[in-house]
Amino acid sequence: MQNKFSRRDFLKAGMGISAAAMLGEGKIARSKSNESGKMVVIASGNGLRTVYKAMEMLKNGDDPLDAVVAGVNIVEEDPDDMSVGYGGIPNEDMEVELDASVMHGPTHNAGAVAAMKHIKTPSKVAKLVMERSDHALLIGTGALKFAKAHGFKEENLLTDKARQRWLRWKERLSDRDDWFPPQEDLDEELQEALRNYGTINCCAVDANGDLAGVTTTSGLSYKIPGRVGDSPIIGAGLYVDNTVGAAGSTGRGEANILNCGSFTVVEFMRQGVSPEEACLRTLERIAETSKRQPHLLDEEGKPRFGLSFYAISKKGEYGSARMWSGGRFVLHDGTTSRKEEAAYLFKRKQRR
Repeated sequence: MQNKFSRRDFLKAGMGISAAAMLGEGKIARSKSNESGKMVVIASGNGLRTVYKAMEMLKNGDDPLDAVVAGVNIVEEDPDDMSVGYGGIPNEDMEVELDASVMHGPTHNAGAVAAMKHIKTPSKVAKLVMERSDHALLIGTGALKFAKAHGFKEENLLTDKARQRWLRWKERLSDRDDWFPPQEDLDEELQEALRNYGTINCCAVDANGDLAGVTTTSGLSYKIPGRVGDSPIIGAGLYVDNTVGAAGSTGRGEANILNCGSFTVVEFMRQGVSPEEACLRTLERIAETSKRQPHLLDEEGKPRFGLSFYAISKKGEYGSARMWSGGRFVLHDGTTSRKEEAAYLFKRKQRR
């Protein structure tokens, strides 16, 4: 007789085995308290409101993953922040495609979505992929269908501000087409912002020493449709090991993917290196491997792109580093939220 074993039976069996192995009481094993019981939240420079919200939830006893996701939702839903979510800068076809990943330390589980349209909070969908599916990553139409099945409503994510930015990029793309820019020149600041990597990362450790992280983005502005950066790639844009620490990134996704950046940061921390030093060592590795791709280098043979890492240890230690000087990260140490200067690998030259 054929032995039928349903998915539901499999899940029940898996839950029973894990419970017996961990506690024998059907509960997920929680780690012991970290040495200081210190709660810390770290985020990229656009996450001041994010860390405040996440810390508020940690103090209330919420799971660290719930806390960081709620924190980045504030930025995803802000139409004035064109780096993520609603109002994100569109691809070259003027469509907003979003990527996000989450990772939960206590369960060592993760979820992600990529190239998803019409849902302003991809971090929430990524969390659902982790919790309500047996998959780690859903993309494109499949990710959208999954979100809609769970009650998310399709929305137009392209704001007028982002559309105007796209239009200026399109008009200045070439002098050999029929798109004309306005007569007035763009100021230097806007010219530099015409193409960027917009992302927010947030990682947290609670009083038990349990960790979680999230990275969410609208990706490289004006990208080829379907392009996916590092943000939804576990081990690149985000990685969490509950025995060691958590790390996430913003910046050039392609360089990070090819070096498994966030995983590398956590592995350096596993060797006893501080979070800041772990970020710097990872950047050194990426700078070295980038030498094999000359188009990525400036006249001095250094990477012409930006990349930043944010890291936090199980003990509540933290640090951040960038490829180039001049940036900050955001931190909440349980008392105050503030911006701090990030360490850097190369010093940017002063403009004359």
